[in-house]
Amino acid sequence: MKFIDQVEIQVEAGKGGDGIVAFRREKYVPAGGPSGGNGGRGGSVIFKAVESLQTLLDFRYNHLFKAENGGRGGPNNRTGASGEDLIIEVPCGTTIYDAETDDIIGDLIKPEQTLVIAEGGKGGLGNQYFLSNRNRAPEYALPGLEGERKMLRLELKLLAEVGIIGLPNAGKSTLISSLSAARPKIADYPFTTLVPNLGVVRKPSGDGTVFADIPGLIEGAAEGAGLGHDFLRHIERTRVLLHLIDATSDDVIRDYNTIQQELEAYGRGLANRPQILALNKIDAVDREEVDLEALSTQLNHLGDAPVFVISAVTRTGLDPMLQELWGILDQMNAVEAEQVLS
Repeated sequence: MKFIDQVEIQVEAGKGGDGIVAFRREKYVPAGGPSGGNGGRGGSVIFKAVESLQTLLDFRYNHLFKAENGGRGGPNNRTGASGEDLIIEVPCGTTIYDAETDDIIGDLIKPEQTLVIAEGGKGGLGNQYFLSNRNRAPEYALPGLEGERKMLRLELKLLAEVGIIGLPNAGKSTLISSLSAARPKIADYPFTTLVPNLGVVRKPSGDGTVFADIPGLIEGAAEGAGLGHDFLRHIERTRVLLHLIDATSDDVIRDYNTIQQELEAYGRGLANRPQILALNKIDAVDREEVDLEALSTQLNHLGDAPVFVISAVTRTGLDPMLQELWGILDQMNAVEAEQVLS
């Protein structure tokens, strides 16, 4: 399945039905009077978040979505049928923008959450509505109103509690495949990961936590360089960042600073998100040339974040790292629960 996380579409709510001009023509009713009914309301366009979708692929080739028009009014004061609402299903985590103003219209995060995007037009009034003492036989009615039309931009931001970030070839895909059942493409060249990968990692309690392997960031990613700019948005919803660093790199500190600078440049609070640092690929490090303990201490002082020395390939050091992650998430959950109660 192709991963599509940003599309532009047009939505049109249904037009209200026209009111009609009609008069009663009944036996034994010599002065029947007006009986034209009102038009029905046009259908609205409603977005609904569902768990069964993981991409915006359905919108790639279908850009126009239109709700049903309302029916015309009928004789004998009959109101026209209302147009059927158009319900558009989107993945959880979809943000809806007005494409013309760039304003956020809504954010659909929870399953079954709905949002009315475009209101259907009101039905026109039939001539019976205009009956009065001064006008006993009105011969006019009103047309239905047009429904709302909007140009929208949909952006999907993955819902994951832990985002795995780092430079290309830091071992992010290998790590998520070691921790979960996810099987992303893994190869020894940059930009192996072209789309975010999700994996569910089980806690000792049996609960599942969603990890997202974000495509590699490079210097200038926040300004559009490389692939990272397209996927930085997926880090926005993560609660904790797992920053993976290649321990075999010529300059580990430079690699660390590169990612931190991109998080700062992108903004939206990413630089302040809780982080765990992990020096990866220690199985390939020459211990006589690289002092892993000194590197860990230096990184800890730079970022004031816990540092773990791991190997995603051999699964060395993964358990202590996960225990730290679970502790951070549990603490965040406890704080949020306390805020709700207060």
